[in-house]
Amino acid sequence: MEYLFGDSIGTLVQEDGGVRVHFASGEERRFDLVVGADGLHSATRRLVFGPEADYLQPIGVYIASWSAPNHLGLDRWEVFHQPGVDGIWGCMAMTVRDNTELRVFVGFTSEEAYEEMLPRDLMAQKRLVAERCESLRWEVPRFLKAMWETDAFHYDVVAQIRMDRWSRGRVALLGDAGFCCSPLTGQGTSVALTAAYVLAGELHLADGDHVAAYRAYEDRLRPHVTANQALLSLGQEMLVAETGASGPEGDADSARPDGPGREDSAEFRAAVAFDLPGY
Repeated sequence: MEYLFGDSIGTLVQEDGGVRVHFASGEERRFDLVVGADGLHSATRRLVFGPEADYLQPIGVYIASWSAPNHLGLDRWEVFHQPGVDGIWGCMAMTVRDNTELRVFVGFTSEEAYEEMLPRDLMAQKRLVAERCESLRWEVPRFLKAMWETDAFHYDVVAQIRMDRWSRGRVALLGDAGFCCSPLTGQGTSVALTAAYVLAGELHLADGDHVAAYRAYEDRLRPHVTANQALLSLGQEMLVAETGASGPEGDADSARPDGPGREDSAEFRAAVAFDLPGY
């Protein structure tokens, strides 16, 4: 097994018998197959399947996360602040690294075009988050101060990736790159690991015949992915019920906090029901 760090794919050229990959570092290599597992904003998908806008389906929700000192003294707890501010879903803090740090999350909605809400510059992202959260109280001002002082910061749109096919030639997509379910489903990692197992198993069964393996991979996984992506609406309903905040498709007045959890729903049971083949 060989790992290459600090590099990225610049171009992909599919040829008979392989894929010629030119890296950003200038190195060029040739591989039998390429599997893109490079996330929601997959460069592999863009290079092989076309522009991100053809596949990305944003829902008007944005999430930021960063590290902060555990000044609350939480011990394996998470706390949620419900601000009651239009467009803000809330702020959550949970302990990580043996309670030495907090991981802070804020979520908010916007009707602006998602391209306008996703500046590439890190400081511009932090300014946007600070502006959206400037009216919040509780511990949020302290959390925002920590945001400016940490490099452990992530901000992105909540979206799904929907594609008719997850492979083209010798290139296949895996996980969020091919079928992001969105964080609101809570199923992204599970689906990605299941898909990786199935893809590897089908390649083994097909004895390296990628055409047959990719086809079997999609046939087995498509219903499972579809069921898990359908959990997005259920996740939005549960978040509205828990926070009282109105999401892009939710209505706080119709929330039922005392209703059944999502694990009790038929939709969730259908999404997690998958028999792993014994390869």
